[in-house]
Amino acid sequence: MSLLPSRHRDPILFHRHDRNPILSSGQWPYPANSVFNAGATILPDGTTLLLSRVEDFRGLSHLTAARSRDGVSGWRIDTAPTMSPHPDHPEESWGIEDPRITYLPEEGCYAVLYTAYSPGGPGVAMALTHDFETFERRGLIFPPEDKDAAIFPVRFDGRWAALHRPVTSTSANIHLSYSENLRHFGGSCTVLGARRGPWWDARKVGLSAPPIQTEKGWLLIYHGVKTTGSGVLYRNGLALLDLHDPSVCLLRSDPWVFGPRDLSERVGDVDNVVFPCGTTLAPDGDTLRVYYGQADTSIGLATASLYELLGWLQQNGSVPVPESAD
Repeated sequence: MSLLPSRHRDPILFHRHDRNPILSSGQWPYPANSVFNAGATILPDGTTLLLSRVEDFRGLSHLTAARSRDGVSGWRIDTAPTMSPHPDHPEESWGIEDPRITYLPEEGCYAVLYTAYSPGGPGVAMALTHDFETFERRGLIFPPEDKDAAIFPVRFDGRWAALHRPVTSTSANIHLSYSENLRHFGGSCTVLGARRGPWWDARKVGLSAPPIQTEKGWLLIYHGVKTTGSGVLYRNGLALLDLHDPSVCLLRSDPWVFGPRDLSERVGDVDNVVFPCGTTLAPDGDTLRVYYGQADTSIGLATASLYELLGWLQQNGSVPVPESAD
């Protein structure tokens, strides 16, 4: 249901599925307040797996896997939490949130970067898995306050690279950091900064889904937050990083491309939020499925053409200029 059906608030590049929301707490096999912000991947047998953030009735979050043959319906949901806060990891004592999944061919496993929340604040933790049943926790790789992280699937000059969003007293920008061992990251630099003034991404920016490899470069879907008189708005734009040096941002969209429109995106536990954490690419190499949180309450699905996204960015993007110091 569209709240404002006669008014388009974003370019029609992302086409919402008519079954939205495709997952919500009403489908869950155990009590849950809300289900949203899911990481996504395609398993070797072609099954789509969503690792969903599930908030319980205490307000704490854990992660639960849902699997579907077609990525839309017939979801088989784990009957108990797939990954819960671990008592040996105090950084997770207030919950684990917002996973991003990347398959690492060199390691033969999936890397899940997620927000570990504790009284010390939100930090970025990593876990490795082969089957989404058992997880090797690596603990915090970026300390508080930091979130919105994903790792690239390949090395650059022998080093792994991850995008993340540290928050300081003066900035909330997307950073890039490097690691030689998937444990310790450093050498941080700003890749994309929040703009100033009235822009849709003027307050803070952060990575949405993991970077998508294309022949033109690494395509990013990123979110921007704007403060308004009635609260904040979460909307999404596009950026393109250099294929061989992801510290170089080639283009950044000036308009947003995907923002809250339908009722399930406008009204929820946190109003006016569309928040993608995972995408999958169809066998045609062009159809992108974008799984996104709707108002911190449910999970929606939108599709887009990778070719059209890149073409639109070429027409509507500009070379980013630093707007704020780190």
